[in-house]
Amino acid sequence: MPLILCIETSNDICSVSLSKSSQLINLQENKRAKSHAESLNTSIIKLFENTKYSLKDLSAIAISKGPGSYTGLRIGTSTAKGLCFALDIPLIGVDTLQALTYAAIQKMPIDNALYMPMIDARRMEVYTAVYSQQLQLIMPTKALIITENSLNDYKEAAHIVVFGNGSDKCKTVLAQKNILFIENIICSAQNMVFLAYNLYRKNTFEDVAYFEPFYLKNFQAKLKQNFK
Repeated sequence: MPLILCIETSNDICSVSLSKSSQLINLQENKRAKSHAESLNTSIIKLFENTKYSLKDLSAIAISKGPGSYTGLRIGTSTAKGLCFALDIPLIGVDTLQALTYAAIQKMPIDNALYMPMIDARRMEVYTAVYSQQLQLIMPTKALIITENSLNDYKEAAHIVVFGNGSDKCKTVLAQKNILFIENIICSAQNMVFLAYNLYRKNTFEDVAYFEPFYLKNFQAKLKQNFK
């Protein structure tokens, strides 16, 4: 039975989990925003301290591959790749929005519903996709500016379930009667466990040397202006 370390750094929470097959063994999360660089390695150490396992027991490492925070994704990816090289084990890439959707389906399973995860991309923009209750991709991942007409393509659906840290700012804009909002669905390493195990069983691994996170949008640095 494979032992898998899952790393989730795509958003505010720095989260790691250890699982055997599809069963969660231990979870460590730091909910202090922008603490990934200082807390990721510490969280991994604590994860193993709380179990009978060590790094050398790992079968694979799974990384939440995006979309999400550019900096967070870089930190998680560099750590995962370094461990994979050192331990000579495979790397698994888990789609961040799919893992978020998996969590929403577990919390609120609704027949014939469409599930729309939203990750905050600043202002009125979100990273999103649309999935069925069976986790089939209906609308590919994209950056979407939210307006009152953003979900018109799905107004005939029985229900559209909306969730994630980008959904709160949409509540006053999206007024379709078939929209349901779910609270407290977060990007967490525990949501990756089932998906990572399925990918492991299928031998669906990333090329450790060339793997890059799915940023979706290019990183834009803010330049400070010098005033004289």
